[in-house]
Amino acid sequence: MDSYIDIRTAPPAHKARRTESIKLYGPDAFEGMRRAGALTATCLDGVTDLVRDGTPLSEINTFVLHFAASHNARPATLGYKGYEYACCTSVNHVVCHGFPNGKKLRNGDIVNVDVTLVVDGWHGDSSRMYAVGKPKRAAERLMQIAHEAMMQGIQAVRPGARLGDIGHAIQSYAAFERCSVVRDFCGHGIGQVFHDSPNILNFGKPGTGPELREGMIFTVEPMINLGGSGVKMLADDWTAVTRDKSLSAQFEHSIGVTADGFEIFTLSPQALHAHGSSLAVARP
Repeated sequence: MDSYIDIRTAPPAHKARRTESIKLYGPDAFEGMRRAGALTATCLDGVTDLVRDGTPLSEINTFVLHFAASHNARPATLGYKGYEYACCTSVNHVVCHGFPNGKKLRNGDIVNVDVTLVVDGWHGDSSRMYAVGKPKRAAERLMQIAHEAMMQGIQAVRPGARLGDIGHAIQSYAAFERCSVVRDFCGHGIGQVFHDSPNILNFGKPGTGPELREGMIFTVEPMINLGGSGVKMLADDWTAVTRDKSLSAQFEHSIGVTADGFEIFTLSPQALHAHGSSLAVARP
C-alpha cells in the first residue's frame, strides 16, 4: 500500500529530506512553490535573449548565477552531487544534464535549458527548449511534440488518478507522433527537497501506480527523441546523449495537485512556455 505524509503535521525532520512516503502539502507550501516557480520562469524568460548564434553556453550559466544572486535565490544544481554549474544546457542530441561550458551555439541548434532556483527553501524546477535562428522543420516539430507530450501528462493530473495515467498519456502521444520516450530519466517529487518521492515515469499503464492526492507536488518532464529511445552517458558521468545521435527535446514544469485538477507553478510571465506551439494553461 502506498504511504503518504501530511507535511503540515509531520515531524520537522521529514520536511527537508527525501522520504519513501509521498508528501502532501498545504496552502503555505503551494504559495512557496508559486514564488519559486515564478522566479525560475522569469529567469528562463531572460535566457531567451541569449540564445543566438555564437553565444557560449557559459554565458547562460553566468546569467543564471547573476539572476539568482540578484533575487536572493540560489541555483539548486550548483554543487549538487559535485555538479559545478548553475543550470544544465543540452544541445541537439544531448538528452539532459549538458554542461554550460565554452561550447558555442550555432544557427539551427536546439537547446534545452534546465534551471532550478531555491527561494526561501522551496525549489522551482523547470526547463524549456530554445531554437537558435531557424532550425530544420524536424527539429521544430520535435520541440512542439515534446511540449505537447508534457502537457498531455499534466492534463491527466487530478485527485483519484494514478501516476501511470501521466506516463501513459505522455507515451501514447509520443508514439502517435512517431517519436520515442526516454525511459532512463523521469520526473520527481519536489518542494523543500530537490528530488523527492515519487518518481514520475514518462511511460506506464493507465490505472496503475500510486494514487494522486490533493497536495502532492512534483515535476513532469518528458524527454522525447526523434529516433530511438536509447541513451548513453558520456565520460563526465553527467551528460546523457541519444545512442543514435538523433535529436532530443524536453520541457519541464513543477506542478501541484489541487482539489479538482492541477496548478502549474512555472508558467512563463511572458507566455514563452513553448516554441512554436499553442500554449496550454492550468485548469482552475
